[in-house]
Amino acid sequence: MKEALILGIETSCDETAAAVVAGGRQVKSNIIASQVDIHRKFGGVVPEIASRKHLELINLVVEEALQAAGCTLADLACLAVTQGPGLVGALLVGVNTAKTLAYATGKPLVAVNHVLAHVAANYLVHDVEFPAVCLVVSGGHTSLLYLAARGEAELLASTRDDAAGEAFDKIARVLGLGYPGGPAIELAAREGDAHAFAFPKAFSGQDDVLAFSFSGLKSAVINTVHNIIQKGQKLPVADVAASFQQAVVDILVEKTCLAARSKGTKTVLLAGGVAANLLLRERLAAALAAEGRSLLFPPLSLCTDNAAMVAAAGWDNYRRGQFAGLDLNADPALDMMRH
Repeated sequence: MKEALILGIETSCDETAAAVVAGGRQVKSNIIASQVDIHRKFGGVVPEIASRKHLELINLVVEEALQAAGCTLADLACLAVTQGPGLVGALLVGVNTAKTLAYATGKPLVAVNHVLAHVAANYLVHDVEFPAVCLVVSGGHTSLLYLAARGEAELLASTRDDAAGEAFDKIARVLGLGYPGGPAIELAAREGDAHAFAFPKAFSGQDDVLAFSFSGLKSAVINTVHNIIQKGQKLPVADVAASFQQAVVDILVEKTCLAARSKGTKTVLLAGGVAANLLLRERLAAALAAEGRSLLFPPLSLCTDNAAMVAAAGWDNYRRGQFAGLDLNADPALDMMRH
């Protein structure tokens, strides 16, 4: 069980990925075929194009992952696949591939929740002390989780509207910075003044103090940009980017620290694509350190969608005997607590 080899498959959005992980910790291979260049011309992911590209690449990526790990399907203990949430067409490619391989080999199959897979990316590089709080922040998700133990998660709060990464993409598009928005905003912000614009920071009322909201901030930035353009003034792109990024980070840091205090945890994890943001890492680490808490996060290669994190999360289900049947179906709106 400890060194069980698990093949993870990830196709929830625009990354076709497969990986082999031993014992839920040791990455033997981690292959990712990115579609960023394909979707960049559209300013975002086009679901139909993503699904078709997954179909073209999935078998090649799985084969490469096995070869890089020096193993065959016969050596595997289990197959793990992202069931959701995500784009339904994209998810179906991965789910059907995993079911086919499970049927052909007789290997057990486990379904993985994409959000919890992001959490598990930390387990590939850190010995996490529990209990812990985890901030998962990406293009589709912004959530706070309480982790009693590995593989045991309780949802504390999530976004009421846009995810932080989604807001980054939309503002980057408005500023003409291209796709993906997160890295583009971060790069532009380096040359800007984060105090140039006082954008609103949404902090919910006493009934749900941990919940996130980014739609008001996004609208404020868009209105500011439109007003500047309508006045015929030159748009200070770097200043807008820096001020927007600062506002997002302020919200994320405040809510995460509040969650850690409310749960009394000394350990905080950061996960998801936006976890790659350097300002977020630095600000959150400093704020937590001031309270005697520590911050852990994965390397950049494990922040964005990948299959190693799926295999790591799959190992948690595997060791508990939580297997899926061959009737497994993709669930684009999979609840975070179903795993």
